[in-house]
Amino acid sequence: MAKFITLTEMVRQARHNLDRNVWDYLVGSAETESSQKRNRYGLDAWVFRPRILNDVSTVVARTPVLGMAARLPVIMPPLGSCQLFEPGGATTVARACQDFGVMQIVSSACLPDFEAVARDVPGPKIYQLYLLGDQAWMDDIIHRAIAAGYTGFCLTADTQVYSRRERDLLKRWGPPSGRQTTHTTGFGTQAAMSWDTVAHVKETFDIPLILKGVSVAEDARRCVEAGVDVVYVSNHGGRQLDHTRACIDALVEVVAAVEGRVPVWVDGGFQRGADVVKALCLGASAVGMGRFEGLALAAGGAPALVRALEILEHEITTAMALAGIARLEDLGPSLVERAGAMGQADVLGGFPLLDQGY
Repeated sequence: MAKFITLTEMVRQARHNLDRNVWDYLVGSAETESSQKRNRYGLDAWVFRPRILNDVSTVVARTPVLGMAARLPVIMPPLGSCQLFEPGGATTVARACQDFGVMQIVSSACLPDFEAVARDVPGPKIYQLYLLGDQAWMDDIIHRAIAAGYTGFCLTADTQVYSRRERDLLKRWGPPSGRQTTHTTGFGTQAAMSWDTVAHVKETFDIPLILKGVSVAEDARRCVEAGVDVVYVSNHGGRQLDHTRACIDALVEVVAAVEGRVPVWVDGGFQRGADVVKALCLGASAVGMGRFEGLALAAGGAPALVRALEILEHEITTAMALAGIARLEDLGPSLVERAGAMGQADVLGGFPLLDQGY
């Protein structure tokens, strides 16, 4: 994997390795793909206000993430059907996360199943569940996840029904995580999930609860009131509701509403180290990078994902040093401002050199 010295090279390799169906599933999103493009526009619109003459000879990016001493404030979010990108699927991701030192959220819509992943790669992990059965079914799954050693439990709230992803529909193709819903209106009882579901989980189980899919202040405040342990800002990478705000813009509103009472995580278009640093400046404590995860897997499995994280680490610490900041706790909103996006955003806006023949 030493041959890769940039993330752009890894994306190029992933595109070469994947067939058209799987590539479009990975990089595509819902309907007009406006939400995904806005994620990138939003990230490009925030610019740095760097400080000078600070000692940045040693930049430290390690931080605790839900009790884990993480090497970076980055998480590998739940990636449905990740076995399409590399046969080992979630277990491959787990090995890379363990080798490098970042938190993984294992999706219930991927293979191998969560118990096999925990057995093959022990260590801190979060389990994300789509509701396919009744309350007793959900309770059984959570009990099993705790017994398997999972240190956090995640509910995804923005997938009430499976969206219309036209890249897939035009080819009459769908991933395993979507085929189960093509003849229904949603993930079984996923569409019926409510604040009562959150209350039940908090009352019944002693495990940190992450609620993923928050995008407005009203819901963020209600999360805190309901005892949610981590508020996770996300629009599912633009893969669910079309025409939503950029997640980095929603992050600002959510952080203000939470008022530091619980950690706030975010994902949605984050591809590069500078993207991560912007989110940290605006109050996120960790950043999910789903397409980054899938692209690295497709480029070469666990070794490639470890290598991608090494490159990302270099990008993060470089951006911090050039912004004049040596410690994560010194990042703050005074280091960024919204200045307007430049140029056109596409689904791989973090890798513009791909469009210039490199």
